[in-house]
Amino acid sequence: MMFDAYDNLTARLRVAGDYLWPLTLRLILFWEFWESGITKLRGSNWFADIPWADWQKGFPWPFSTLPVELNWQAATWGELVFSVLLLFGLFTRFAAFSLIVVAAVAAAAVHWPATWGSLRGLWEGYAITAQGAGNFKLSLLFVLMLLPLLFHGGGKLSLDHLLLKLTGRDSCVSERLGDGIAAALLFAVLGVTTIWVEPSWGIACFVVSALFGLAPAFRR
Repeated sequence: MMFDAYDNLTARLRVAGDYLWPLTLRLILFWEFWESGITKLRGSNWFADIPWADWQKGFPWPFSTLPVELNWQAATWGELVFSVLLLFGLFTRFAAFSLIVVAAVAAAAVHWPATWGSLRGLWEGYAITAQGAGNFKLSLLFVLMLLPLLFHGGGKLSLDHLLLKLTGRDSCVSERLGDGIAAALLFAVLGVTTIWVEPSWGIACFVVSALFGLAPAFRR
């Protein structure tokens, strides 16, 4: 009896969470990226000054080969457009993925230390204000907040969910496909997230992703 009451409570909390947590994440992330984009839009291009500290790496490839003005405009309008998509929950997964790339490239360019000798040394960069060892705390937090929206979508209070209902496909939200392809997608996302800051990490994730993706072919 006690377990039934607990299970009923958690089931209702999960249903309530389908409405609350995606909306909460979308609202706070909208404001953070919108504010950053508006600041760039109204300010002057400072990308040409990157890197301005000895511990910074600068833009990773291929952004390092692009004109500074193009990178500035891409970052500015990317933050503005994709944040608005998050606000309304429209194409949420695409917007979240795009902002993950924005945050990861920003981390690689100006927040991630160019060199670090140990995990303890790297962890010194988990800070808001740089002390010569990086300041990737906010970028990491943004990525961690965007990942649930990428994997789970914008939730029930979103235009994405409304479109699913209008097209009669809302039942697919409850479907789960836990197979090798799902694992491949997981590691592919981790690869895209990490390759900008530490290419070896990203390549390793892509290799694991490829192994999971190809595994079904070897079982036949």
